[in-house]
Amino acid sequence: MTGFILAIDQGTTSSRAIVFDRNMKIVGVGQKEFTQHYPASGWVEHDPEEIWSSVLWAVKTALKKAGLTASDIAAIGITNQRETVVVWDRATGEPIHNAIVWQDRRTAPLCAKLKKQGLEPKFTKKTGLLLDPYFSGTKIAWLLDKVKGARRRAGKGELIAGTIDSFLVWRLTGGKVHATDATNASRTLIYNIARNEWDDELLRILNIPAGMMPEVRDCADHFGSTDESLFGAPIPILGVAGDQQAATIGQACFRPGMMKSTYGTGCFALLNTGTDMVRSKNRLLTTIAYRLNGRTTYALEGSIFIAGAAVQWLRDGTRMIDKAAQSGELAAKADPTQNVYLVPAFVGLGAPHWDAEARGAIFGLTRNSGPPEFARAALESVAYQTLDLLDAMKKDWKGDSTQTVLRVDGGMVASDWTMQCLADILDAPVDRPTILETTALGAAWLAGSKAGVWPDMAEFARSWALDRRFEPAMDARTRTAKLKGWHDAVRRTLSTG
Repeated sequence: MTGFILAIDQGTTSSRAIVFDRNMKIVGVGQKEFTQHYPASGWVEHDPEEIWSSVLWAVKTALKKAGLTASDIAAIGITNQRETVVVWDRATGEPIHNAIVWQDRRTAPLCAKLKKQGLEPKFTKKTGLLLDPYFSGTKIAWLLDKVKGARRRAGKGELIAGTIDSFLVWRLTGGKVHATDATNASRTLIYNIARNEWDDELLRILNIPAGMMPEVRDCADHFGSTDESLFGAPIPILGVAGDQQAATIGQACFRPGMMKSTYGTGCFALLNTGTDMVRSKNRLLTTIAYRLNGRTTYALEGSIFIAGAAVQWLRDGTRMIDKAAQSGELAAKADPTQNVYLVPAFVGLGAPHWDAEARGAIFGLTRNSGPPEFARAALESVAYQTLDLLDAMKKDWKGDSTQTVLRVDGGMVASDWTMQCLADILDAPVDRPTILETTALGAAWLAGSKAGVWPDMAEFARSWALDRRFEPAMDARTRTAKLKGWHDAVRRTLSTG
């Protein structure tokens, strides 16, 4: 056993595979984008078969670039887009429908119906979540109700369901293992995070047969081994965690009060609350940060649906930029006297508003507004939304988070302009690590530590290294004025506003 670890990072827009050596250095990467399907307004789907083929391609490419074979890999760790869900045939592994993506809003009417019935407090008490289309449970219910014959087949035990991690585990093991981890289970609306089990009452409410759901295991656990035919030799799968929890682990946020924020398609901030399952009074989520050796660590989470996706909109929707990396450079050219605000509610607003009906809007346009002002507004919207999350966390968290330094990761953090903007709006330091692939690193650490070839938690935390700290430089008057404009823009955008 040479100690190489393979991380599969199955994201919203692409699948990546990264090979790390024993010293946690990247030695091979494979990445493949896949198609985004928008069959109706507010609907987002992925083809599970395309996801599967992209994962296989990425793994084989990463191994080839690293000059390794499957026999050189000690273990696989998987991380994934969390709330995206698939229902497939137990016997054949064939999906009955496209995967319904976490961004999808088609179950908003069902969520509204359940709220009207007064059921949201019950769901929140048991799952830590709110009744929102974001989460997986109502998506499974929709598939069973809308796909012809699905409800009957599910009742006969012919269909099973799971988030992308469990679909990959099933496929990788040749259909031998139907399992997920506690972090992904905690995002389904049907998992009791206090008792660490699927909740029979919530399953009945959504009319989901309990037998469809995967076995829930620790984040560092044995999830079977890959079928030998896939890569030439079996590889044990020893780690699984949803992408935001994997990033929390990769950022070594192991102590209560430590906080990370990941800037990918969306933005997700997690505050480690230890064994304390904090009940939010400010519409944040209580979730499982990780479960190791049967011991659960909790977190407060704020979810922003649109972060990097706003930059993708600039590139693909408006054609104002050719590459996402150009956004910061363009924003730096914006007229400082113009106050243009983008509220990127393209698929509704997440925490702390949770308004599924809100839609994107731009305020403050003048005849002089152009691409630079749009770029600045898109990037600033990410900072403003992050501040809304942190303010809510400070109200909920009884520990001392007022001096917490934010550790950041994800594609957007490579932009110095964006990170300085974030520090200015937050009026707090922002730390960018030397390893930006923290999501993959977290999944790799789960597998590597379980395999006994990577360091334990304490040693791993000591290995975290700072690339650059961004200190706030904006004067208080300017910041106050900007925040006033932002809050006014959000108020005007809310469907109830």
